[in-house]
Amino acid sequence: MAAPVRPVVPSELVHLAFAGFLAVGLLGPAFGRRSVAAVLVATALPDLDTFASLVLPGVHRALLHSLVAAAVLAALVALDLRREGSMLARLFGDHARRVGAVAVLAFVGAGIIPDLVTNGTNLFYPVVDQFYTFSGHVRLSSTRGVVQTFVDLQPEPVAGGSGGGTTQSRFYWTGVDPSRGAEPENVERVFPVVNSGLQLLVVATSALVVWGRFREDSD
Repeated sequence: MAAPVRPVVPSELVHLAFAGFLAVGLLGPAFGRRSVAAVLVATALPDLDTFASLVLPGVHRALLHSLVAAAVLAALVALDLRREGSMLARLFGDHARRVGAVAVLAFVGAGIIPDLVTNGTNLFYPVVDQFYTFSGHVRLSSTRGVVQTFVDLQPEPVAGGSGGGTTQSRFYWTGVDPSRGAEPENVERVFPVVNSGLQLLVVATSALVVWGRFREDSD
């Protein structure tokens, strides 16, 4: 049975903090409570596969954490914008295209990538069932020159649970689904808020930036 991975990953709050940065930087004249909410919702969508893993073990970080899911979302947004009675057009008027584009970008950039660069995602699921992690370092050595490890995507599971494997061999622990299969009644369910001082800094800075933009628009 696959051992659950208990990674120090970005919590949902951290994902939403990255979304706040994207909203402030990219929404432009479309910035507002409704458009920011749309970006935050799009960012939260990938982690809905946490609940799918209760029925299909192993699909957390796979079912909605893939570029295939992002392509489907982009196609749905494009189709909606082209049809009469577009939902996005009703909600956002002339800014519908911009809001839709930023929402799709947030799905990838704030919803998927923060997990990809920590403990990995199944980036091309279900076309290819393989977890990848884009994680490493770049260092300048006095004897070896520039040393980097980012491009070495592990094809097999590695010690410490940093990537590799498939939905059959890899399982990500969450508060919703602490282990593959049934849990005992007294199982501890932990829902991370922030996992490090750096994550807390990201959340606080994002909140300040978004608040500042709302204050600026209200003046």
